[in-house]
Amino acid sequence: MGKSKTKNKPRKSSEEITSGADILVQSLVQLGVKIIFAYPGGASMPLHQALTRFRDQIRTILPRHEQGCGFAAQGLARSTGQIGVCMATSGPGATNLVTTIADAKLDSVPMIAITGQVHAASIGSDAFQETPIVEVCRGITKHHYLVTDVQDIARVVKEAYLVATTGRPGPVLIDIPKNVQLDSCVPDYDAKLNLPGYRFESPQAKPEQINQIAAAIKRAKRPVIYAGGGIVIAEASAALRTLVQKTGIPVTTTLMGLGAFPGTDRLSLDMLGMHGSVYSNLAVDQADLLLALGVRFDDRVTGKVEEFCKHGKIVHVDIDASELNKNKAAHIPVCSDVRQVLEELNQIVEPPENLSEWVDQCLQWKAEDPLTYDRQYSGITQQSAIETLWKLTREMDPVVAVGVGQHQMWTAQFYKFDQPRRLLSSSGLGTMGFGLPTAMGAQAAFPDRLVIDIDGDGSFQMNIQELGTCYCEKLPVKIMLLNNQHLGMVMQWEDRFMQGNRAHTYLGPIDHPEAVGQGDGQGPAERYPKFVEIAKGYGCGGSQVKKQADLEAALKEMIAYDGPYLLDVEVPYQEHVLPMIPGGHTVRDMIRK
Repeated sequence: MGKSKTKNKPRKSSEEITSGADILVQSLVQLGVKIIFAYPGGASMPLHQALTRFRDQIRTILPRHEQGCGFAAQGLARSTGQIGVCMATSGPGATNLVTTIADAKLDSVPMIAITGQVHAASIGSDAFQETPIVEVCRGITKHHYLVTDVQDIARVVKEAYLVATTGRPGPVLIDIPKNVQLDSCVPDYDAKLNLPGYRFESPQAKPEQINQIAAAIKRAKRPVIYAGGGIVIAEASAALRTLVQKTGIPVTTTLMGLGAFPGTDRLSLDMLGMHGSVYSNLAVDQADLLLALGVRFDDRVTGKVEEFCKHGKIVHVDIDASELNKNKAAHIPVCSDVRQVLEELNQIVEPPENLSEWVDQCLQWKAEDPLTYDRQYSGITQQSAIETLWKLTREMDPVVAVGVGQHQMWTAQFYKFDQPRRLLSSSGLGTMGFGLPTAMGAQAAFPDRLVIDIDGDGSFQMNIQELGTCYCEKLPVKIMLLNNQHLGMVMQWEDRFMQGNRAHTYLGPIDHPEAVGQGDGQGPAERYPKFVEIAKGYGCGGSQVKKQADLEAALKEMIAYDGPYLLDVEVPYQEHVLPMIPGGHTVRDMIRK
């Protein structure tokens, strides 16, 4: 490594001979990175040593698993809009990041994943803890690098940051052999970029396209706005609200778009798609104009794609040209920054004539088929737990992360998000284990804010070890664990389409009748595992609640606790997420009860 006169102090001058590891960390600091989530290993030790020398400028958080690194970085990025950075060693450390990288790619999350690599001379020799991680991740990154020259590090880090954060955001991988980390040079932090063909400027809609959209709105009789995660990413929520104010058009959102438009607004039709509201799906089915803004016509939204909004004109605005006409043909496809389109459109748009009849119809559907559940049940249903939590915390403006499964869909239905970046959800990849480490990353970004992980017992156990990170790093995440002892969403499909045959979806002891689908539905008298004891073993607070009458007090205790806290909420496994449109079907096949 390069010599330093003052031990454990970062170098100030770019004229000094500097190690590759220090150059990388200094580059991150210069780009404004304040937190990195990193797990050390043999091939990344020089990088971690460098991080100790910059500890006053960048905080290193040590998760208990590399997947915790990647999802925590996502939690920071999703909740702030800034870039998330994670790091792991070579081989298994790098492959443990793969799922988080794929997750970031599908949800357009700006992230830099840094991996140590074996000595460059050993690459391809099946050296200890070697994997060709660039090749592994080639299809799930926005860009990727294998750095073989120490003089390239400063440039590569800057390029990675710019690529990850511009256009349609996404993950960038930087793989650095250990010898390159140890090599030294005089760094050039202003090196010329080497990204031939890459456009940093976001595409802008032409005036004639804006005019086309305005004309389509003016002529529409039954328009619907279909808003997605692109609205959140583009910081276009305010412009969307202005458009609705000017036009009076009802709005439905994707899972990624929740909060882009207030869920409590009269014109909100809530989420659409497989587990979306009856009224949003009916409205889209009957619409004569669909304004698809920052969306990708995901199969969980469209169902049978050729029947989706079959009789309506479609305007599709997206920053990524590859999304236009990919899944659903649009009559007016516009490749543009969606915020620019909305801001320009708001200057000239006129509301459709005689829209009140259509709005009344949407509101009638909303009144006839509301999102609801059995409110007479003496125990606690998942829906009532989430709705009660929402009522208690809505004025606190919390960040809510979720795992993946039934609880994820119920959160989308019953926690009404009024602002963007409040719901953190693995929406494209649907990664179980996402909730806790993602909440952890958001809590690191907002140390004084209420951050809640609404999780299921199956999803939670995939990264349960991050309780230790929450305690040791003083990240007071609150976990509301909806414990039904089953892999709920898979079990729901078993009930609906496979005659209720349990094929390894019960998470309790194998000698219990429920393990083979013969139980009474109540499960063991004492549930397994003992989550409260596990949480306390990690140093966190915890308690259990079983009765609806005790729920509010238990939630208040969780929120008030000074530190991370797990509330184990005992819920029935028989509950199904409804409504439901079976995969590949249409609104006419919707299951309502």
